[in-house]
Amino acid sequence: MKGGGLPGGGVGVSAYPFPAKRRWRGLAIAVLGLVILSMLVPLVFLLGLHNGFHNSGSLSDEQTSVRDKVQDYNQPGKTNAVPQPKQGQSVNVELIERLQPMAPKVNGSHPKELLKAKMANTTDSKGSSQAVKQSEDPPWEQHTRNTNLDTNIVKFSSSDTRMTIVQNPDDNELSCELRFGSYCLWRREYRVDMKDSMVKTLKDRLFVARAYYPSIAKLPAHDKLSQEMKQNIQEFERILSEATSDADLPFQIDRKLQKMETTIARAKSIQVECINVDKKFRQLVDLTGDEANFHMKQSSFLYQLAVHTIPKSLHCLSMRLTVEYFHSPSLYENVTSAQRYSNPSLYHVVVFSKNVLASSVVINSTVAHFRESRKLVFHVLTDQQNYFAMKLWFSRNTFEEAAVQVLNVEDHKLAIGAKSKHELSLTEEFRISFQNDLSRVAVQTIYLSMFSYSHYLLPWLFKNLNQVIVLDDDVVVQRDLSPLWAINMKGKVNGAVKNCGAKLGQLSIYLGSHSYNKKSCVWMSGVNIVDLARWRELNLSEAFSGVAAELNADRTLPMAVASRASLLVFQDLVYALDGTWVLSGLGHDYGLGRQAISEAAVLHYNGNMKPWLELGIPRYRSFWIKFLNREDVLLRDCNVIP
Repeated sequence: MKGGGLPGGGVGVSAYPFPAKRRWRGLAIAVLGLVILSMLVPLVFLLGLHNGFHNSGSLSDEQTSVRDKVQDYNQPGKTNAVPQPKQGQSVNVELIERLQPMAPKVNGSHPKELLKAKMANTTDSKGSSQAVKQSEDPPWEQHTRNTNLDTNIVKFSSSDTRMTIVQNPDDNELSCELRFGSYCLWRREYRVDMKDSMVKTLKDRLFVARAYYPSIAKLPAHDKLSQEMKQNIQEFERILSEATSDADLPFQIDRKLQKMETTIARAKSIQVECINVDKKFRQLVDLTGDEANFHMKQSSFLYQLAVHTIPKSLHCLSMRLTVEYFHSPSLYENVTSAQRYSNPSLYHVVVFSKNVLASSVVINSTVAHFRESRKLVFHVLTDQQNYFAMKLWFSRNTFEEAAVQVLNVEDHKLAIGAKSKHELSLTEEFRISFQNDLSRVAVQTIYLSMFSYSHYLLPWLFKNLNQVIVLDDDVVVQRDLSPLWAINMKGKVNGAVKNCGAKLGQLSIYLGSHSYNKKSCVWMSGVNIVDLARWRELNLSEAFSGVAAELNADRTLPMAVASRASLLVFQDLVYALDGTWVLSGLGHDYGLGRQAISEAAVLHYNGNMKPWLELGIPRYRSFWIKFLNREDVLLRDCNVIP
């Protein structure tokens, strides 16, 4: 055999090239298809044709709502787990949902569930009502306890240490302020009504067309109307995606609106099953409500972020002062000032603060109205981070003849009941919401402030003093405070303004099983006369430590422990100051009158809208700004003064 190979070898050799050629040809076709596809996809997006692909103009029954897209994290057994964002969901949405407060549950049910259930009861028995989706509270707001007697709700939020109590709640009482606090007050003040009537009309017509389209699309005899309605829906969607005001609308929009009106009128003239249209309307209403709720949560989150973030100007001032402190010669206090710090015959004022400007305004306004400034001694208690900035600031600024001592509380090895490092905690602020006794509908909200853990270090920090005035750093003094030292408190320890808008009996769940007088009014921090000698005699710091430990042991209500313990420890030990001494609410109440402000001895900016923030109430900020030193170079360099 000439071939010298296997039998049939010639045939085998001649057969191999054909499969290889076919494989090469298939690969070439695949590559060519990918190239064409890569060219078509950008072209589709450039021409805007993709708008008509993802939405046929109707909402299917399986379409998920915004609430489904935004996860609820308080699921049974998963409260400690960190959920992962769903595909296509931004991290910002996740962060907003994890940080935003939800409405409190009423008798074990979410308020929106009760509203939907009430709506469902009014529908026919054919099942047209929609199933209610349960919305859980975030993990930090799980601590809800109900009682059968008063149907009270206690809820805490770790974001700004606030408490919410509702008595006998009903659907009308679950207001925006109950859910989101002072954000709703700010939103109400700056609310702008939508003036673009044409855009609102287009959205309304699109809403109606979407509700009728699914029923019309199921009727083969009306294919032409179905296609026309689909085109109109897609065109309206495209227009509204590009226009947010009437000025952005395209030319001849009136003709397009008339065309849509005609199409909707034809759809209404066709006999369809009303239950389907009703079902679709309910889906759209639910979706719209979820979208509005999401945007409300998003806005509230941004508001909370703004009020709890240090402004750039204040951060600049603090950093500049800290740097200059370490570049300047050592600051030595003269012997005379050091002796005044512990002289019990002088007027001593204690200010807890982490804010250089705020504490400076408190001192400046107090000195400006004090009768004998040379007898005034201020003790500014701050933390390690702000200590050096405050030290330099009060050494380079003088306040007539008053002495200012800056103490780093975190440097003192003092704590309640044990000698260990203590972290500075400022006054705790929270709100209480409950039904007004004079109305069965309105919900009354009261904003309170109370002593924190650091206030119970006073007897240890000032062992040689018998009496001090404690001021919060968000107050402005408008009158001479010297008469406060002459008040006979008749054995009481804490002289404070009482707020009888809320009584201890209304905080029964909040205070637990401890004994107290239910008719006793709550008291406010801001301006307090503290008898340190009587405090030491009654050993109140130790009593506070014990009560706080008991309250901490109750894991159902872990928030605002210092405030709750303060109410219990100081019951029957509070001397009621005249209400004209302090006017509170300048940090949240837009309705305070100018006469009430001018007559008050001290203005208290309790609430989220502090005067040093851009969100501060404008017509109250002037009372605070006038006590700033406008000639200071650092204030101008850091753009502190607007």
